[in-house]
Amino acid sequence: MDILFAASEIAPIVKVGGLADVVASLSKALRLLGHKVTIALPRYQALEASGLMMARRLTPMSLDVDPSVSPGGPIQVTLFDGRLSTGVELVVLDVPGFHDRPGIYGEEGRAYDDNARRFSLFSRAVVELVRQRARSGSPFDIVHVHDWPTAMVAYLLRHQQAAPGRSVLTLHNVAHQGLFPKETLACLGLSDDHFVPDRLEFYGQLNFLKGGILAADALTTVSTTYASEILTPKHGERLDGVLRTRAAQLTGIVNGIDYAVWNPMTDPALIARYDAEDVSNKGRCKSALLQEIGLEIRPERPLIVSVGRVVAQKGSDLLANAIPKILKADVSVVVAGEGDPALMQKLTAATAKAPERARFLGGVSEAVVHRLMAAADLVVVPSRFEPCGLVQLYAQRYGAAPVACRTGGLVDTIVDLDAELETGTGFLFDKPTATSLLGGVQRALAALTSPRWPAVQRRIMRLELGWDRPARRYVQVYRHALGG
Repeated sequence: MDILFAASEIAPIVKVGGLADVVASLSKALRLLGHKVTIALPRYQALEASGLMMARRLTPMSLDVDPSVSPGGPIQVTLFDGRLSTGVELVVLDVPGFHDRPGIYGEEGRAYDDNARRFSLFSRAVVELVRQRARSGSPFDIVHVHDWPTAMVAYLLRHQQAAPGRSVLTLHNVAHQGLFPKETLACLGLSDDHFVPDRLEFYGQLNFLKGGILAADALTTVSTTYASEILTPKHGERLDGVLRTRAAQLTGIVNGIDYAVWNPMTDPALIARYDAEDVSNKGRCKSALLQEIGLEIRPERPLIVSVGRVVAQKGSDLLANAIPKILKADVSVVVAGEGDPALMQKLTAATAKAPERARFLGGVSEAVVHRLMAAADLVVVPSRFEPCGLVQLYAQRYGAAPVACRTGGLVDTIVDLDAELETGTGFLFDKPTATSLLGGVQRALAALTSPRWPAVQRRIMRLELGWDRPARRYVQVYRHALGG
């Protein structure tokens, strides 16, 4: 198949969260299965800074827009072709004035005021790219769009004439929907007829994600449990009714990880490498990490790590409240991530109570994330809800047991360890509270002292977490969308 991904992020170049990792890794896995994959991205500043080689196409693309959007007439979009090291093709779309700035969706925790125009015009440019390919006689078989920034690609493909293509929308997180004023219709080239409840209108606003959900030929989300959860009022973020109308087209596929990137045996970010057969160098990785961040070098002391966006969804407040009690045990705690300034301050204050054993690092590089995973004994994932989560998969791959709230994809990727440690791949706690989190950590710390723990660690590291199986399931979804 000839597959076009339309996305707003790709790891490691432009990344906010797991969407970027999925776009990079799934496209690579599909290519290894013999499919041709092209990724359409906006032309961000970070792409230029990455050193990625791109060639300008000679003929620009022209978008006819309402004078209220562009008083000067049609917008000329420049296309650049490139290729990733994985062999996946890139088409970078330069919509002048809309993406040549720092950040993806905003800066310093504040969304850009013109995101409606930015992603409307990008979506229209992707649809025009699909048209061009169809006119050339080599159409894309599937257009795979990701979350709200490109969900309107699916809507435009269905509702605009001469826009051929079957579409699949992956819902990475339905909490982020792309809610904008009605006037955004002009940016999309759509009439007011589309601003009705059975199309784009949503509680008085225009909803990009709703449009994609209604229009895509198939829907996927990133775990089987989350696929069920989003059909309920509790997790559907007011879209549960819309999603229930498309439940027959919704498939949950658990994310994987790229073994070429996440492998403690080959990881260039680590001071020493190890695998499931010999984990002795994990202690060296812990000592090096503790020295790097300025904590007491006590490798025999359990190291508890948390990595991720610092927001309420991720349970950052729960962690901040639990840390003082966690530190009553002889453990080290390291937290990394950025997001809500108030929650970041709470984590700073909580870890400051034991400066020799605890540290809040704020935002860190990808290399430091790798070193944190290699150093950790336990990785805490206290999310209130979690579509899939990748941190727990990274932890398992690097021989650290995840301690996570029983929700979403965390349920699908962690089997709760039994009291005898004979079965299980991590620790689940039942409620998104600091008390429940503390109980999960205490249970995990007790397990670390068991003579059976080395066997548990080997079992966790031997889990099959790669992308081959999920990629094959995506191919099945594509074929079903094509009517095959």
